[in-house]
Amino acid sequence: MIRLSDLSVGYHKETVVKDLSLTVKPGEIVTLIGPNGAGKSTILKTVCGALAPVAGGIYIGDRRMTDLSDAERARQIAVVLTEKKRTELLTCYDVVALGRYPYTGRLGVLSDEDRARIEEAMELTGVSEFADRDITTLSDGQRQRVYLAGAICQDTKVIVLDEPTSYLDIHHKLTLLLLLRKLAEERKLAVLMSMHEVELAVKISDRIVMVKEGAVQGIVSPDELADGDRIAELFNMSPELMEFFSFDFGKRGIDT
Repeated sequence: MIRLSDLSVGYHKETVVKDLSLTVKPGEIVTLIGPNGAGKSTILKTVCGALAPVAGGIYIGDRRMTDLSDAERARQIAVVLTEKKRTELLTCYDVVALGRYPYTGRLGVLSDEDRARIEEAMELTGVSEFADRDITTLSDGQRQRVYLAGAICQDTKVIVLDEPTSYLDIHHKLTLLLLLRKLAEERKLAVLMSMHEVELAVKISDRIVMVKEGAVQGIVSPDELADGDRIAELFNMSPELMEFFSFDFGKRGIDT
């Protein structure tokens, strides 16, 4: 479980989003939505420790995040951000294997169990065929799935993802979201992510956090967005745009 208590986030003590209180339970997917620049990525970077909170606290279970060592944090929370990583001269297998280093000790020697976890994660995300390829030769979408495999094999209780469906075609978007749903339910993962695709967020999430203009506008169930009015308000969409959008917000789940 991850809990945000009166959390304010920003840069250089300048607040971008203030007073967010949220608990993501094991087995639950919670998704941040909102206009570009609303602060969704800033929230996630703060949750994963890349930015210091402006105010408030972040808790994993009953422990405050700032009380955890780097190694302890890496065993509790896995992160997939949209920012491109420096991964020159690494194969895809090497990149996924980085997810096991919180467990390998200082020498970084992979055990048979570590290798089994790596191979399982690569198979789940459909990147086994890329194992020996230099990751820089992959498309953005293929790399995104490799990074997700690294997060999966990290074997944490919490996974944080910033726009995990970016760069993916529709087939791989749906495959990834169904995989996250399966992992959340079967492994009791607490999943916190952001998405631009509102219609997919509504289908896959247990709760939606609406972020706009430096504040949380509401934390709602997908059913509460069924008529589309709150989506229109959040994104400043006119009736004409909503008619063109014409998405059935009332239908939950992704058909396979």
